[in-house]
Amino acid sequence: METKEKIEFAGLPLAVYREIAAHLRQVEGLEVGLIPQSSLQFDYYQSQIEGLWLSWKSNPTSENRQLVQQILAYYRNRYSI
Repeated sequence: METKEKIEFAGLPLAVYREIAAHLRQVEGLEVGLIPQSSLQFDYYQSQIEGLWLSWKSNPTSENRQLVQQILAYYRNRYSI
């Protein structure tokens, strides 16, 4: 059973989203993708990315889930989100 989860970090630039995605792709069994901004109106201060989607290929181990949470916590703390 494949479950997609959406992760959002309001206001982060595209480069940081790509860094987070690259970091998360190192977790075994996890697929990660970028969700493009859905707003039709351009706002210079809005991120080009709406969020990330995460999907496990198989049932993740508790260690892998914990690793994902640690990676996300690192970026939340680093960028104060």
